[in-house]
Amino acid sequence: MIDFFINHRAVLSTVLAVIILLVMIIRFRISPFPALLTASLLAGLLAGLGVDKTLSAVQNGMGGTLGFIAVVVGLGSMLGVLIHKSGGIEQLSNFVTSKTPKTMLDWVLAFLGLLIAIPVFFDVALIIVAPILFALAQKIQKPVMYLALPLLAGLATAHAFIPPTPGPIAVANLLGAEIGLVIFYGFISGLVAVTVAGPLWVRFAEKIKWLPPIEENRQLETSVSKDEPGSYNLVGKCLFIIALPMGLILGASLIKMMKLSGVGFDVILFLGHPFAALLLSCALAYQLFRPTTLEGKNDFKKAIERALEPAGVIILVTGAGGAFKQILIDTGAGTIIADSIISIGFAPIVAAYIIAAVVRIAQGSATVAMITAAGFMAPLLSSFTLSPQETAMLVIAIAAGATGFSHVNDSGFWLVSRYFNLTPVQTAKTWTVSSSLVSLAGFGTLLILYFIV
Repeated sequence: MIDFFINHRAVLSTVLAVIILLVMIIRFRISPFPALLTASLLAGLLAGLGVDKTLSAVQNGMGGTLGFIAVVVGLGSMLGVLIHKSGGIEQLSNFVTSKTPKTMLDWVLAFLGLLIAIPVFFDVALIIVAPILFALAQKIQKPVMYLALPLLAGLATAHAFIPPTPGPIAVANLLGAEIGLVIFYGFISGLVAVTVAGPLWVRFAEKIKWLPPIEENRQLETSVSKDEPGSYNLVGKCLFIIALPMGLILGASLIKMMKLSGVGFDVILFLGHPFAALLLSCALAYQLFRPTTLEGKNDFKKAIERALEPAGVIILVTGAGGAFKQILIDTGAGTIIADSIISIGFAPIVAAYIIAAVVRIAQGSATVAMITAAGFMAPLLSSFTLSPQETAMLVIAIAAGATGFSHVNDSGFWLVSRYFNLTPVQTAKTWTVSSSLVSLAGFGTLLILYFIV
């Protein structure tokens, strides 16, 4: 027994640390940041790494991760609030829905959600657009969830699959993936996921009578269409600002893949780095949307400061995930786990999806599931010869596993339940199934791409 422990000390210590991590989050409701940090320290000490090396590994892991993540998540949050405060998201939503035949509203709302959740956090985007859903549901005499589910599917998909949202950015950094390729594969998988989990699922749910009845719709005072002077111009500006950073990052990735050189290409490579792309987008957004009054400018400043508060939590959690990853590498547990996965015959993206999905189901937080799965998968990269395309797909596999199967231990489950006045059973029949379909359809698409590449 003692020999078994000695021979498998690193792996057993890691397993124990993960169990303690889950207990802290699930049973004692401890915040993910100190929970991940505690698990990292325990894993290092129990594996025999020693006090100095354990602390050094945690410091190096956090420092190496935060050097990239802090800048990207901070700038991404600022960009989101600039678009939000401009009223661009509301105008875009009103413009699109007012021009759409009612038979196509579910499709349009699904892809609207996919678009607006790229710069804006999931919960913020939902709060902005939800009043429009209630008004539309009343107008077309449909259950509000008939319109809400496609929108929610789009929001969840973008939030998990498409940088510069924090989740995929964090995982891409931990795995050393090319951001442009992550955007590319995230979009392809996301389009399929949102189609299956949004319009296709809601139409089937309506047929089998799983949608809450119309009379349970909550009424909010709002207007569906606001064709105010300059509103079309604001919609165009909003679309431009959303597309700009992704276009620059994708362009830089394409140049790297084609190995092009020259002054012009160097400029694109510079502007296509996430730091430069997001900073430029923030500067242009401020110029396009800046208020003209002193009161408006102060309001903008306060809004940006408030937006950095949730970003700070994400940054710290991601940093702790980087520390956990470094502990796995330094203790050798990552290499042992990699060898075990290779011997079983799992493809890397299958292992990544399973780990992320299990952690997500166990403790509820998509962010913690992503970071934990990335920590486990990072040491495998030295054991597998993965192309840049395969590494990017590994990121999306983790995102797909971590975003599905939302249930009662997920704050998003209760956000949907309370905002749309649903019982837990109604929420499970609608939102839980939809989030699971986002996960399964996105991962299924990714598997096809993986074997094609």
